[in-house]
Amino acid sequence: MSYSYVIVGDLAASNLQLQHFLEGYDDFTCAGLAEDSNSGLNSILKYSPDILFIDLQKNAVESFQMIADLHQYINHIPLIIGMSKTKTNAYEAIKRGFFDYWLLPYNEFEIRKSVFKLRKLVPKQQVSPKLCLQSYKDYRYIDTKDILYLKADNNATDFYMSDGSKISAYKTLKTFETKLPDNFIRVHQSYILNSNYISRINYGKNLCDLKKSDTQLPFSKSYKENIDLLNKIIGKNAISTQG
Repeated sequence: MSYSYVIVGDLAASNLQLQHFLEGYDDFTCAGLAEDSNSGLNSILKYSPDILFIDLQKNAVESFQMIADLHQYINHIPLIIGMSKTKTNAYEAIKRGFFDYWLLPYNEFEIRKSVFKLRKLVPKQQVSPKLCLQSYKDYRYIDTKDILYLKADNNATDFYMSDGSKISAYKTLKTFETKLPDNFIRVHQSYILNSNYISRINYGKNLCDLKKSDTQLPFSKSYKENIDLLNKIIGKNAISTQG
């Protein structure tokens, strides 16, 4: 997952240089650029960035007012990093809760320290992607986190959801095997399951029990390696009572 950011500053060369430095971090994505406080406020409300970079060399007062105005419109204020050639506005930035303050020109080491500090303090939560099931001009979107398992039905696939509903798609199970997130595991010629819902793996009966359901899904010998890996991953964070 990525941290989105907006840059507020009227120096195109400086903005481009910052983007260049941040391109070295795969989890940072530029959501927008703004030349002044008004367009900056609009970009923040439009894109809801995680991080806000503000050039404080010009119109620092307006920039600080923009931050104050944000509290009228949103509950989650982005982390703010101020930049300037001097320390003139550093004290005011700290008082206003800025995450960091950089002296220009950009220092690659200082940027790296801020990136690592940010990652440590604000780890990104994994967002469950949506899956689009398209049939002619009909587009249906489902949250992958709500899928219990998938079952092959000839050349179609049935999605069994955590709320008890079933959704059918006119594509083969193989089609979805490589498109779903890593927590979906193929355990049988006819089944792919969401590993987040596994409550039990019974090797004696070759069955997996799922939470929020009375369903038991079979796993076959040809997919036993997937089950072994899954058991290892789940067991790593479990408290063992084995005698």
